[in-house]
Amino acid sequence: MKRNANRILVTHVGSLPRPHDLLDMMKVRLTGGPIDEAKYQARVTGAVAEIVRQQAEAGIDIVCDGETSKAGFFTYAKQRLGGLAPKEGVKFELYKTEHDAFPEYYDEYFKKAMMGGTVVPPKPLFAVGPITYTGQEELKRDLANLRKAVDAVKVTGAFVPSTAPSGVGRNEYYKSDEEFFYAVAAAMRTEYAAIIEAGFDLQVDDPFLSDIFGDPKLDAKQRAKKADMYVGSINHGLKGLPEERIRFHTCYGINHGPRVYEPQLRDVIRHIYKIKAGIYSFEAANARHEHDYHVFETHKLPEGKAIMPGVITHAINIVEHPELIAEWLVRFAKLVGRDNVIAGADCGFSSQACYHTEVHPRIIWTKFRALAEGARLASKQLWAKKKPKAKAKKKAA
Repeated sequence: MKRNANRILVTHVGSLPRPHDLLDMMKVRLTGGPIDEAKYQARVTGAVAEIVRQQAEAGIDIVCDGETSKAGFFTYAKQRLGGLAPKEGVKFELYKTEHDAFPEYYDEYFKKAMMGGTVVPPKPLFAVGPITYTGQEELKRDLANLRKAVDAVKVTGAFVPSTAPSGVGRNEYYKSDEEFFYAVAAAMRTEYAAIIEAGFDLQVDDPFLSDIFGDPKLDAKQRAKKADMYVGSINHGLKGLPEERIRFHTCYGINHGPRVYEPQLRDVIRHIYKIKAGIYSFEAANARHEHDYHVFETHKLPEGKAIMPGVITHAINIVEHPELIAEWLVRFAKLVGRDNVIAGADCGFSSQACYHTEVHPRIIWTKFRALAEGARLASKQLWAKKKPKAKAKKKAA
């Protein structure tokens, strides 16, 4: 994983809007309707090539496939793991404290935006048998599509997002939650290792690690214990894999909302640092978390690690000014070192495959161009050559 090339490199978190014609085909396929599989796979391949090209043209150095083939963060586990099944009548209960504080807003939000526009309504999954990895063919196609697309453009590198054990579902089979999470990690290791073996960087996505620290049902000791279990399971899945090829991403789950009751980076940073990854990605660009940079004044970045702060956000349609992005990046660089900063985004822009993304697609690409320009401006400051001091003229004797 290249961290810099005498400049701050530019990347993002992963998910991007899928083309509507592909969403139409995906919906038919996922609901068991008649589909020409060869035609569907050809459309996925074409869509990946298109989205990688757009990233390269926008100035993204480390690209991905936009999670184009995936139906969504919540649904994707069912496509890749055996031993999981939904329950009739059970729905997601998301961000309860936030919802209870602003029920009128969140009732409408979940209905119309976050869940309402998905190609297939996501359902919570439960372990009903031994967890096994069954997604080899889907994964193989994803990696081949990304390789073909990346080879056709000029970029620094590419990454593939993959879910952490906590993003898979709930336990109703194993003796304990810990046993369940470690079983999921063992199964997901197949995917983690394959991504790295294919020559890509692995990004492990775990918004639920941060979510622990906003759970009102847990006291401080219980939160720490649960977070340690999440971290332990992630590290179990990553065992033996090269840390320098791994990035870990966490966020706070909600896209657009008041977000008053979500935790702060200071609450979770100690646990993030325990994860066996080379780069840590987190939200930093939205108004609830812009102050989180202060964490690095007291919690020094471990040796050999780097950070990927979000300096554009999925939480608003306003395009961040490149000069502000540059200020943010320079601020982080002064705290952790310029070689240890990569410019990123707060989160993905379409974590579920939706017809309607909360940030308009054209605005997303404008944000990416602003991100690239902001990184260029920051690099110009951080790698500016110092002018040699003029030698004082000797006085005549």
